[in-house]
Amino acid sequence: MPIVDPRTGEPLTTDTPAGDSNAGPADGQQADVILDVDRSNIQQLLETSMQVPVLLDCGSRNEAASQQLSQVLEKLAREYQGTFLLGRLDIDQEPEIAAQLGVQSAPDVKLISQGGLVDHFQGALPEKQIREWLGRYFPAPEEAPQTPEDQAAEALAAGDAATARSIYQELIQQYPQHTPYQVELARALVADGEAEQARELLDNLPPEERDAAPARGVRASIAFGEQAPSAEELAALGERDDSEAQFKRALRQLADGQYEDGLEALLALMKRDREYGEDAARRTLLQAFDALGADHPLTVTYRRKLFAQLY
Repeated sequence: MPIVDPRTGEPLTTDTPAGDSNAGPADGQQADVILDVDRSNIQQLLETSMQVPVLLDCGSRNEAASQQLSQVLEKLAREYQGTFLLGRLDIDQEPEIAAQLGVQSAPDVKLISQGGLVDHFQGALPEKQIREWLGRYFPAPEEAPQTPEDQAAEALAAGDAATARSIYQELIQQYPQHTPYQVELARALVADGEAEQARELLDNLPPEERDAAPARGVRASIAFGEQAPSAEELAALGERDDSEAQFKRALRQLADGQYEDGLEALLALMKRDREYGEDAARRTLLQAFDALGADHPLTVTYRRKLFAQLY
């Protein structure tokens, strides 16, 4: 079986029968970028990697995780349109090749270029993580579709918590061991008014995930909702402009997702009355940074402002 250059359709090996050397791929785009690998063509595959990087999917067709990962990789191989060639190796059928490649468990994906191993990853990673991994070595396609994670984040930002919940519930079914999806589902639950359900979900995470920054951030969001005054309590404050009133309004803003306004109000309260509530403004600012995440632009901006005010 000849291997073709996925970018041109021209053969890269010389075992094509005479008179057929200029034949294009027999199965359209898939034949160009996806190839089943066995002992008859593994050497050709390595030779191909001298011209085109090869992503070698070493999996078991009898395992759901391998099948799931293969579907994602095939989708990406077509999307990248020949930036790399995807090889599929069934380790149950070719255990000797798997052993030579150092495959110890499936699935195992290896990036091969210039005949040598460049990098690899193990396990059925979610699509977003695979895209990030590929991004280390290849430019992203110009018209890459949104990942489910991006769709969920966009829905949540638009106030459509129900859609975000649905997307993360589906992702959890596909990747039950990927705990970040459970944290994000908890975040969507909080936005949908299901704080108790979100707390229960977080409480059932493994200890190292339960106490990590993303989970702490969701817990902070839950706390804001519990501590913030109701609409009636807020109205009862009237024109009050004392520290307590300013703090309660800031909590309400944080609970409603108006983070920039809330952070600004807390910073102003710190400047005005640092002693209020035993430094409550500063402590709440730090909680808000947790809720937003360390890399959020508002966290970066207001952490800098906080530092400048303190020092």
